Amino acid sequence: MDTAPSAQPLTTTAPAVRHRRRVATAAALASAVEWYDYFVFGIAAALVLGDLYFPSGSPTAGVLAAFATFAVGFLARPLGGIIAGHLGDKRGRKPMLVLALTLMGVATTGIGLLPTYATIGVAAPVLLVALRVVQGLAVGAQWGGAMLLATEYAPEGRRGVYGSVVQLGVPIGVVTANTVFLLAGAFTTDSAFAAWGWRLPFLVGLFVLALAWYIHTRVEETPEFRQAERALAEKEKSERGSPLRTVVRGHLGTVFLAGGSFAVNTATFYILITGVLDYTTRDLGMDRGAVLTVSLCVSLTQLVLIPAAAALSDRIGRIRIYAFGAAGIALWAVPLFLLIDTGSLLWLAVATFVASCFLSIMYGPQAALFAELFTPEMRYTGASLGYQIAAVFGGGLAPFVMVLLLEATGTSMAVSGYIVALAVIALMSIKVLAGRARSR
Repeated sequence: MDTAPSAQPLTTTAPAVRHRRRVATAAALASAVEWYDYFVFGIAAALVLGDLYFPSGSPTAGVLAAFATFAVGFLARPLGGIIAGHLGDKRGRKPMLVLALTLMGVATTGIGLLPTYATIGVAAPVLLVALRVVQGLAVGAQWGGAMLLATEYAPEGRRGVYGSVVQLGVPIGVVTANTVFLLAGAFTTDSAFAAWGWRLPFLVGLFVLALAWYIHTRVEETPEFRQAERALAEKEKSERGSPLRTVVRGHLGTVFLAGGSFAVNTATFYILITGVLDYTTRDLGMDRGAVLTVSLCVSLTQLVLIPAAAALSDRIGRIRIYAFGAAGIALWAVPLFLLIDTGSLLWLAVATFVASCFLSIMYGPQAALFAELFTPEMRYTGASLGYQIAAVFGGGLAPFVMVLLLEATGTSMAVSGYIVALAVIALMSIKVLAGRARSR
């Protein structure tokens, strides 16, 4: 029967406070720039990529093709998590994080320089999909490395807070991506934005390479990995097992429960930042810049809510906070789209802000929660797989599913039903995880 190991204590040799802070800052920056690069694609897919790389007679078909390409990146994320998880549990957290950042920087810059369908024909969408796959591999590898770099350096009783600095990379990435797109749109005409202005946010990906070099040269490996590495070194080589094999044989149920618990969060998040952007501008006729501004402002509130939820989880428990957020998403799913459908910017802001609050309540303790489900020697692999499975079946498909549901039913309530279904799965998964925790 599958069982989840209990949380592992931190090593008794505490790293210097200054180095601990440097590591936490580096992990947060790594997460922020990685997610920025990942999110600019989602925004571009909602705004311009359909026309430029998938020309067709139907605007809906073009958007579906662009969102399908967006989803391809999510399909690659588990593979990135598997490869980086295996090597990260064997060779260390830091090398995999550096590799993930390098891949992301190269892929994002490549998208910014990629010719369109009008220039090179069918090669354009093929190359776009290939670069999106590389982005997916990179972000699949990055989350586990950054999360473990932060949580395995955390002082006693602060793992939730330290894990939340990595989670802050998501709202920081969203805010930065929206800001750069707003600036690109403000300083170009509509025709210039469609021709070259949209490329500017992708070229910022070059800065990721500088951060990768900084982490490579200035950050040390985590204490918990070094301790696990010494323990493994005491075994005979023939007795050493593959972290992936260990997870698959003994803890696959925990991986799927982790993924099931988080799919509603990542699906709702991507519906808000990409699906709603397409829906409000294309179907409701709302202004692109105004909608992006609302998204930016709502994301700013997560910078406070995420660490607050994480700190509370250090005091009263991760599962309790996590479950409250999932229940809130379920209850808000219908009011969310009833308010959006008014076409009012004010109600759009209210609807997405409340949804964002519940997402933050889940997202704050999630890094520490997933880290504590697995022992150090298989933690990178197990936590990454759980997270990336949720990303595929939740986030990656969510904008695509949203467009399909809207086209098939003609009502946004179908999207609300989709969110509620995922929330029920999340609450059931959380209940099982909580039961296992109590049995331990």
